[in-house]
Amino acid sequence: MVHAFDVLGDPVRRRILELLSKGEHASGEIVAVIGREFGISQPAVSQHLAVLRDSGFASARAEGTRRVYTVETAPLREVDAWLDRFRGEWLPKMDALALEVARGKKKRRM
Repeated sequence: MVHAFDVLGDPVRRRILELLSKGEHASGEIVAVIGREFGISQPAVSQHLAVLRDSGFASARAEGTRRVYTVETAPLREVDAWLDRFRGEWLPKMDALALEVARGKKKRRM
């Protein structure tokens, strides 16, 4: 079994998920965008799509002679739930940082 962060740790797979977050895409469209942006071949993009399918982050269906990919949100919700354990630590620190930034802007205006 592949761990979610192993899947998401790859920039190509993250980019594919970003594309799919905007709606369904045919494999040819994904190959064109990813090939242009990352300079990788069709077989390499297909391997990334297979990892996303096998790990449950994406699904594919046949539409005529092409495959159409869709993002699956269940694994992303699981990642979000895992990260939620740490938000209690982050949020007060982020709030404090925002306050300090606001104070700095206010001082510069005066």
